[in-house]
Amino acid sequence: MCKLFINADPRLWQSQTHSLRIDGMVTSVRMENYFWQLLEEMARRDAMNTAQLITRLYHESIDAGHDLGNFTSFLRVCVLRYQALLASGEIPVSSDVPINSLDADAILEREHIKANRPLH
Repeated sequence: MCKLFINADPRLWQSQTHSLRIDGMVTSVRMENYFWQLLEEMARRDAMNTAQLITRLYHESIDAGHDLGNFTSFLRVCVLRYQALLASGEIPVSSDVPINSLDADAILEREHIKANRPLH
C-alpha cells in the first residue's frame, strides 16, 4: 500500500510560495505543489487563474462570516473537498463542466442527508 505514496513523484510534496494581491494587500501562500496543481485545475474549470480563484474563495468565505485565521489550511481543505466531490460524482470528472454551474445547495443537502443517515 505505502508504495503508492512513497514512490510518487517527490515534486508533489515540495512546497512553493505564491504571492498574490487580495484587496490591494500582497500576501504569500506556501503549499505543496500537489495542492497548487489542483487549485489550478479548479480555477481553469471556471475560466479563472489561480490568483483569481483564491481571491474569490477568500471574499466568499469572509462574506459567509468565516474566520480565516489559517488561510492556507482553508485552501488545502478546499482542494481536498474538491477531490472528494469528484470521487463521489457530485462534481463531474469532465473539466468542461464549470464548478460554478453546479447546484451547490442540492449538493450540500445531499451531503447533509448522508451525514445524518443512521448506521446499519
